[in-house]
Amino acid sequence: MVSKVIVKSPSSTANLGPGFDVFGLALDAYYDKIQLEKSNNGIKIQTSDSIPLVPEKNSAGLVVKEMAKKFKIKSGLVLKINKGVPAGFGMGSSAASAAAAAVAFDALFDLNLDAKTLVEFAGMGEKASAGSIHYDNVAAALLGGFVIVRTNPLNIIRIEPPKDLVLCVAIPKLVIPPKKTQVSRGVLPKQIKLSDHVRNLSNAAAMTAGFMKQDTLMIGSSVRDIIVEPARQHMIPGFIQVKENALRAGALGFTISGAGPSVIAFASKTSNVKKICTAMEAGFKSAKTKCQTVICKPSKGTIIL
Repeated sequence: MVSKVIVKSPSSTANLGPGFDVFGLALDAYYDKIQLEKSNNGIKIQTSDSIPLVPEKNSAGLVVKEMAKKFKIKSGLVLKINKGVPAGFGMGSSAASAAAAAVAFDALFDLNLDAKTLVEFAGMGEKASAGSIHYDNVAAALLGGFVIVRTNPLNIIRIEPPKDLVLCVAIPKLVIPPKKTQVSRGVLPKQIKLSDHVRNLSNAAAMTAGFMKQDTLMIGSSVRDIIVEPARQHMIPGFIQVKENALRAGALGFTISGAGPSVIAFASKTSNVKKICTAMEAGFKSAKTKCQTVICKPSKGTIIL
């Protein structure tokens, strides 16, 4: 049995427009790396990043604690975390750490857990940062590709994305408020019109069909959300201009990445992705906000190094 395991897990985007709390997509833009090692006693977190060192307040630490409790592991553990995914920007940062921790623990103790069980444990880690359990980002980060999450009971459907799907992410340089996820959930409407629900549902269904048919154009044209995006767009400076610019530059679709403030444009290999990125940068500049853009593709998910 091994004494340490090193795992890396990708960034991800959730919702993808109409699939609020249901859709997730792993992205190869950034990765978190975790080393889990057996030690004498307790769970210790080591990192050079500014993240909580108390296991209960750290998404990876909480996963390790819950798994150790469930499987009655008496060994002490050292968790070395190297954050590559920017925290608090809607790129699945806490999910990447949580997914990596679940896979590392499974490998270190040779548990051979199935994918659904790993996602369940990884989801527990989201309580440390988001305050509640969410599976969209962790399922995408763990399994890779495009995922559909159903709950009660938990069921994860994974679909391989089209080979020509390309994503352009713009990350605005903003000060992120504490408990951002709760804040961004707080602005959501408590009631919605049936007609709005039907429109979002039709786009979510078409997007699923687009992934199944490997049709990037169908996916892009389905990135339309008339419920969550309008409620949250005021939290992102210059959002409307950034969106208009991206679509005018040839983006197939555009929306908020997760709870934001990052935004994401959907494109294909034939799109001029540099033009789309420049257009998004100009949109943010019009609101006196700098941003960093990254061109990426869907990721294969969490891997043991």
